[in-house]
Amino acid sequence: MRVTLLLAAATVLICAAGPAHAERFRVGRLICIGTPRVGLVVGSTQSLRCVFHARHPPGRYVYTGRLRRLGLDLGVTSVSSLSWIVLARNSHIRPSSLRGRYVGASGKLSLGPGLGVNALIGGSRRAIMLQPLSVELSIGVSVAAGVASLTLDARGRR
Repeated sequence: MRVTLLLAAATVLICAAGPAHAERFRVGRLICIGTPRVGLVVGSTQSLRCVFHARHPPGRYVYTGRLRRLGLDLGVTSVSSLSWIVLARNSHIRPSSLRGRYVGASGKLSLGPGLGVNALIGGSRRAIMLQPLSVELSIGVSVAAGVASLTLDARGRR
């Protein structure tokens, strides 16, 4: 539990340290459903199916993804759900705007029901930020802390 709290605090500090003049617009929410995951001591990989709910203009866009964690990762979890607020440099978002690679800090603790935090920046020309503290819900027994990499590929409008 302390590891998760320390990682969450570090994540907030890292994200707050960005340039003050780089105004971000809230453009929607990204919700992903992940496959069961087995931590392999130094990392794990998880396939995701994601839907981006755009605010303006309203729409839903489907993405596939792969979440890789590198660092301490022990345990097994069932299907998980991740949710991020999506911020961008401007308010104009196209159907494939979230496509790309995101990197950042990640932490997770599960003993039965579990919670996780992920802070990721990247996408098209590093113009997209997945809000510093995503909510990750899962069921299982695991602990994970380290660096996360998320790759998203657009699949079209839903």
